[in-house]
Amino acid sequence: MEKQLSQNIIVNENQTAESLGSGLLPVFSTPALVAFMENTAMKLIEVPEGSSSVGTYISVKHLKASLVGEKISCTATLVEHEGRRYSFEIKAFDSKGDIIGEGNHERFVIDIEKFMAKIK
Repeated sequence: MEKQLSQNIIVNENQTAESLGSGLLPVFSTPALVAFMENTAMKLIEVPEGSSSVGTYISVKHLKASLVGEKISCTATLVEHEGRRYSFEIKAFDSKGDIIGEGNHERFVIDIEKFMAKIK
């Protein structure tokens, strides 16, 4: 059952703690790391037309700072799938192969129309 997906980004100035307001330094921010991790996991789920997936839980450790221009890779591994619920382990690495972040994430598949009707 284990499915995996990896993708890469190059840290840019819009992803820094300074830019996003989560800190004062020009380094890859935790919010940008979390978004990259969620996006990687999201892409592992194949949803039918009219559906999407939403994140419902994430727990992340941001272990190492990364400068603008650094290549970051992220790998999400599907570890459990039950009904509409998907659970992932996610790890991010810098270009040296050092782990910069790791965590767990959960997503649920939803019907877009029903979901949006509930929140209007």
